[in-house]
Amino acid sequence: MNLPYNQMNVRPVSLSFENWLDMLKTPLSERPEFSIEQGSIQIGQVLAKFLGIPIDSDEYYNQLFDYVSSSETHLHLLSEESLNRNIDNQHFQSIQKVLNISQEQKLSINRFTAFLDGERLLYKSNIPAIHRKIREAMISTLELFTQREKDGLKNHELRRVLVDVIKWSMNHLNPLLDTVDLQKEMPKFLWYGDLKRSQPYFLYYLVKLGCDLIIFDPEGKDVLAGFLDEEIFTHHYQNKQQAEPFPKERRNRQTTVAYRASREIETILNQEGSGLYKPWQLREYTPSSITLKTTYDELFILGKEIAMVRPGFEAENGQVKIPSLFAKIQGVSKNRKEYWERIQNLTEFEHSLLIRQLPFTWSSSNDFRFHYRNALDRDGLLNPEMMMQAHYWPYSFLPTGLQKGIANAIRRICEKPGLKSLPGESMEEVSIYLFSQAMFTPKEIIQLMEKFDYSQHVPKLIIYNNECRGRLSRSDAALILLLNQFGIDIIVYNPPGHNDIENFLYDSLFDTHWLEDVVFELEYKEPFKLKKKFFQGIIKNLRGD
Repeated sequence: MNLPYNQMNVRPVSLSFENWLDMLKTPLSERPEFSIEQGSIQIGQVLAKFLGIPIDSDEYYNQLFDYVSSSETHLHLLSEESLNRNIDNQHFQSIQKVLNISQEQKLSINRFTAFLDGERLLYKSNIPAIHRKIREAMISTLELFTQREKDGLKNHELRRVLVDVIKWSMNHLNPLLDTVDLQKEMPKFLWYGDLKRSQPYFLYYLVKLGCDLIIFDPEGKDVLAGFLDEEIFTHHYQNKQQAEPFPKERRNRQTTVAYRASREIETILNQEGSGLYKPWQLREYTPSSITLKTTYDELFILGKEIAMVRPGFEAENGQVKIPSLFAKIQGVSKNRKEYWERIQNLTEFEHSLLIRQLPFTWSSSNDFRFHYRNALDRDGLLNPEMMMQAHYWPYSFLPTGLQKGIANAIRRICEKPGLKSLPGESMEEVSIYLFSQAMFTPKEIIQLMEKFDYSQHVPKLIIYNNECRGRLSRSDAALILLLNQFGIDIIVYNPPGHNDIENFLYDSLFDTHWLEDVVFELEYKEPFKLKKKFFQGIIKNLRGD
């Protein structure tokens, strides 16, 4: 029964993994934090996030289906697919009218909200407390927008966010508010999956209004991070998977006890931080490089090691830090036999690519200035998702995880360019050049990246530059910079001890090792074929091939 409450206060209730569902089903009057005093009502709110996915994915999706179809929970589904995007043209014109007034009169947030109310864009409730709370929630949402977005209410994105919040409120929230009983329940929502531009603001609006909100994201993203100050219960599942479409019916598959036990053991053995990773377990992770500083001898010791046993390797929260090598070897050692054996040992690794003909890239003449600027986020940095969705993106045929890794590496090299600028070239122009060149990666290099299982053997790009087969170019240096950010080992040999990569990249990015002799026009020494086949035969026999 709704008494004439004039004020409504909202307090999140304390939750656990064991009690959140029961608390969601509990009437407001029986929840903790509930009180009524002198025309003011206080209610307890259920806020919870479930990030990742449990071992039994079928059971997970069956539970999601049950949550939104059960008459006990009264949860209403919200997701990218389920949002109703229809808006009455009259409402759209009213929003534009308020925005125009705001531009002309420089309205405060309170007056801006009053104009929205006057244009009947906010819900009119017969319950004074809800009527007031609607306006308070809109004010809070607009205040959040001004805090997070450049230029506040003058930001060009305000119209988009405002239109979305109002139309989704009219389509999903307002019908539920018609029958609200403040002693029983406020509207309850389940959000599923990732969030796009306006959606965090809509969820924030629902929370500020006092609605219950449960968030499920199988990919493990904390989709409201930085938006909510409220205490929100969070449960992390060990696994992370790409979100499947929200279930329209229960699944019929039944997980066996043996299968479940097997997956549990596998999860324990291969979880983050365990030091044990099954093949391609980290394929959806985003790689970044930690360039190791080594001695000349350590270069060949660490070069043999797989990534996860190198110092500094770390896999956590969807990110994998790969300790990689980036070195320039000037001159030739007096012990020529050792010199050639070390080079040949590096080049004979399964995931090594030897470059002897320079340049090995081509310089793009295309103007990517517009594409670069169009892909920038609010913070002035490249947005990987925008790059991946653009028509010019050349890597759409690759697995999504690898695409994300490449896009994030491009973002990093453009954020802090390690490429030296040309005379009169601005830092933005350097970033645009790196961005452009990143779209023209040779097929052999792409295949090198495709073979990279981030916890295992680190691919190697070995450049042998005796200056008899061309010169290293600026476009070569741009690609080397990208590969270094991606976590690939890079070793440049220059027997005469001349500058090549130093002409384009800052010396602080790589180690330089000087050997005893300088030798001009030294031809690359191929490994002795008979010896090579002999040892390969021994290895195959040991493997039982």
